[in-house]
Amino acid sequence: MTSRGDDDPATGHARTLLRTATGHSGSRCVALCLVSIAATGGELLLPAALGRALDLVLAQAPATRWVLCCAGLVLLLGLLDAAQTVLTGTVDARTTAWLRRRLTGHVLGVGPRAADRFGSGDLVARLVGNAAEAGTTPAARAALLAALAGPVGGVVALAVIDWWLAAVFLVGAPVLALLLRAVSRDTSESAARYQQAQGRIAAALAEAVEGVRTVRAAGTERRETARVLRPLPDLSRAGHRMWRVQGRAAARAVAVAPLLQLAVVAVAGVLVSRDRLSVGEVLAASRYAVLATGVGVLVGRLAGLARARAAARRLGEVETEPATTYGARGLPEGPGRLELRGVTARRGGRTVLDGVDLDVPGGTTLAVVGRSGSGKSLLAALAGRLADPDGGEVLLDGVPLRELPHDDLRGAVGYAFARPVLLGGTVEQAIGLGLPSPSPGRIREAARRALADDFVRRLPDEYGTAVADAPRSGGESQRLGLARAFAHGGRLLILDDALSSLDTVTERHITDALFGDGPGGTRLLVAHRGATAACADAVAWLDDGRVRAVGRHEELWRLAEYRAVFAEGPDAVGSPADDGGSPPVPDTRDGMEKERDVTA
Repeated sequence: MTSRGDDDPATGHARTLLRTATGHSGSRCVALCLVSIAATGGELLLPAALGRALDLVLAQAPATRWVLCCAGLVLLLGLLDAAQTVLTGTVDARTTAWLRRRLTGHVLGVGPRAADRFGSGDLVARLVGNAAEAGTTPAARAALLAALAGPVGGVVALAVIDWWLAAVFLVGAPVLALLLRAVSRDTSESAARYQQAQGRIAAALAEAVEGVRTVRAAGTERRETARVLRPLPDLSRAGHRMWRVQGRAAARAVAVAPLLQLAVVAVAGVLVSRDRLSVGEVLAASRYAVLATGVGVLVGRLAGLARARAAARRLGEVETEPATTYGARGLPEGPGRLELRGVTARRGGRTVLDGVDLDVPGGTTLAVVGRSGSGKSLLAALAGRLADPDGGEVLLDGVPLRELPHDDLRGAVGYAFARPVLLGGTVEQAIGLGLPSPSPGRIREAARRALADDFVRRLPDEYGTAVADAPRSGGESQRLGLARAFAHGGRLLILDDALSSLDTVTERHITDALFGDGPGGTRLLVAHRGATAACADAVAWLDDGRVRAVGRHEELWRLAEYRAVFAEGPDAVGSPADDGGSPPVPDTRDGMEKERDVTA
């Protein structure tokens, strides 16, 4: 595993995250630190009080006050331990919640790029598991400070009793220091490997769950299970390495610490024989030797802190992906003219769109067609700035999309997708998602345009039905997604294969509403069916990352290569003479190819 220097961006982001997260619970962290140090102080006072009480008892002198003092210290330590437990849980919970809010907002701000880079399953693992581990950092630091105060205070107390006792202990102190340093280094490395293996398993599991129907249909359950669990040996090796590191540290501590304690007690015995120490001081010295050699506690604290830092670094990696930034230039009044000027976009090291120039006049409908992999969906994402091009510009009514404020951009562009994700508590909220104050009338009118009103009214609570309790087919989900786009309105409506799961009759009715008396503005459609392309004002034919031609469907239909685009698709019907009455072909695209519905 390569070492990471201080200039590593992920490490820098992790430090900033943890510093800000600690400040979020600053007062509680301070309280936890004070309580922990107070508990350590009580543990340091207790041996001295016990030793003094013992000396008084042996001398047959009144010892009631010291006995009560010992009892009071024991009670105080119990109360401080309870307070420490409550504060640790509170700080951990608050820090974890803050980290999850921060990282969730950042991931949504980045948009689909985050899932493209890390994978949705790995992102979930980071936001859930790694955030919880990183959230223990502030409390772990406070506990580590207290754990360090114990050995340091123990050595100081030994020196106060007699400097020979401290000198004997300090002879073996370098061995303990080297031991702790090795524990911290080795645990950090193995924890990072462990968490990376967890992320790979989570990513593969998310893909398998998303494509479960494909897996069942292909009968490859065992093969898919093996694929998901392929990183398990790496996970096991990393986990065993962590335990071996801590086990070796504990074994060495068991070997070194008792020898140091025995040496301190032996020297104390010699000093007693020379009348330099009392019996009570020997008792106190033996307890302070235990505190001074508290390597076991330190090993546990350091291991926990190392795991938390490794988890924080994985969160820092997410933050290295820059969030989308917006401008402050207002969007002028306009018909919704869309322009792509020299747009180039790369994905996975491959140029998907190469210098695309396209001008869509305001108020017109443009269908985008092309073979699979020609970049249709990517062009649709660029048109509404769900993604940014690597080169060139996208403009809406003469203004580059990068220069528009967030609210202006999202208010001007509406989207519908092939596999819409319906967010919101109820069906009405799902349709009105993103609207400042959606009225019931607007929601219902949009549902009627999308031919969704009839089946919504058959639901138990109609529009008030919870989305999770609303059984629906793929086509009905698409109609709800279309209703959401219609309700949103805006001057530019982008439909990314949003009619693919509809039956032919329903599609015809919706296209009539869309192209006839539907919502105004400019419309950009990613189309796989010739019947849909035939309804558009113009068609942009994408081929090999470029716009091969722009024209009416019936004009382009004369070209054999254009006809071949529809012949290889899910619906081979594309002739201008076709009335769209042929039976629809089921959508057989792999369910593991996720359509990301993101309204950044």
